Amino acid sequence: MLDLERQDWGNFASNIEFLERTGLLQSPKRILEIGCGEGRLLQALHEAGHQISAIDSERDALDQCPPGLDVQVADGAKLPFDDNCFDLVLSFDVLEHIPDTDRHLEEVRRVLKPNGHYLLQTPNKWANIPFEMVRWSTLYGIKRTFDFLKPPQHCALHSYYQLRRRFLKHQFDIEFFDIGVVNAYFIGKVKMHLGRPGVFMLKIINPDRLPIPLRTNFYVRAQLH
Repeated sequence: MLDLERQDWGNFASNIEFLERTGLLQSPKRILEIGCGEGRLLQALHEAGHQISAIDSERDALDQCPPGLDVQVADGAKLPFDDNCFDLVLSFDVLEHIPDTDRHLEEVRRVLKPNGHYLLQTPNKWANIPFEMVRWSTLYGIKRTFDFLKPPQHCALHSYYQLRRRFLKHQFDIEFFDIGVVNAYFIGKVKMHLGRPGVFMLKIINPDRLPIPLRTNFYVRAQLH
């Protein structure tokens, strides 16, 4: 049976591929990860020689991080760091959970050094909403179909063009990367919530082969200008 809680499932491999393809980690960097969870990526970056700090809103998750790492409880809309102190800010599956996205980007901009980068992954609004509607109604009943849109769930979903406009508003140049996410974990989630018809549809329409604006997940490199 597919264990959806295992760390080796999910988008971890895709996230690593994205970081490598940006070409920004070839030399040691001062990095902040927002929403580090139990610290798997954090540990990998630390072992690669980067100076890494991280925050998460869940103390229980931080308690599971490897010892010796610089982690603390904090909110993505109020970063407890000085101005101009990071080369890179990272977040994966985080942006969609932050109600005040503008405030979040103001804070990311503040802590980044000049010409710094924000590297992130977030779901596509138009792909995520139908899936979450089915998932929530299946798990919690029809009356809670749209509860996933309430904080701290997926309350800040963006489409491709909404992401472009919001980052431009905050003076970031933005580039989308072609990163696949259809793996055993992805297929398992589809099968769990949409059944065999959902898996069959994946064979007909593989999201990884769609144009970037229609992908299920966006991988974004945003640079201050």
